[in-house]
Amino acid sequence: MAKTFHELAFTDAVRAMQEQQGSAAMYARSLAPDAPADDRLGPNEAQFIALRDGFYQATVSATGWPYVQFRGGPRGFLKVLDDKTLGYADYRGNRQYISAGNLADNDRISLILMDYPNSARLKILGRVAISDDPELITRLMDAGYKARPERAVVITVEGFDWNCPQHIPVRLTMEELEPILAPFQQELADLRAENAALKTRLDAAQSL
Repeated sequence: MAKTFHELAFTDAVRAMQEQQGSAAMYARSLAPDAPADDRLGPNEAQFIALRDGFYQATVSATGWPYVQFRGGPRGFLKVLDDKTLGYADYRGNRQYISAGNLADNDRISLILMDYPNSARLKILGRVAISDDPELITRLMDAGYKARPERAVVITVEGFDWNCPQHIPVRLTMEELEPILAPFQQELADLRAENAALKTRLDAAQSL
C-alpha cells in the first residue's frame, strides 16, 4: 500500500489536487490509520534493486531547486544493507559535487529505479549519511570496477512505492539484447559458412 511513502509525498496541496481530479478515494485505504507502514524493504524490493545497473537520484539545493542525476555502475552497485538501509560507493565523476553539496545541507533524497524491459518502477524516499569510512567504502565497492571511490552514501529508507507501469517505454541494454539477438547471430554465421562452402565448391567445379 506504500502508506509511509504516501504520507511523505501527499502534502496538503497534493491531496487537494487529488480531490479536485477525483483520485483521492483511490488512495484513502493506504492512508488509513490501520494500514501497514510498508516502510521496510522486502525480498521483492531487494531482488529488484540488486538487478539494477543505474537509477535516477534527486536532491534539493539550499535555494530550493531539485537536482536530478543518473547514477550508473556495475549491476547491483546499489546495495541493500538491511531492510531499512541502502548504500553505494560514490565514485569520482565530473567533480561538480552538486548532489554531495546538496546532501550536506539537506539529507533528503529520492530515487527512481527503472526496469524498462518489464515496465517496472520502484520509487524510494530516504535520508542520507555521507561517510569517509574506508572500511565501509571498501564494503560498498564493486570488485573489478575501474573507478575511484570518494565516499560512501548510506540511505535510510523512509518509504517506497511500486509505481504504475503505464507509459514506461520498453528499452533494452546491449546485455539484455544479447539473448534475443543470439539466435539471429548464429543463423547469420551458419548462412555465411554455408555460403562460403558453396562458393568453394563452385570455384572448384569451375576450375575443372
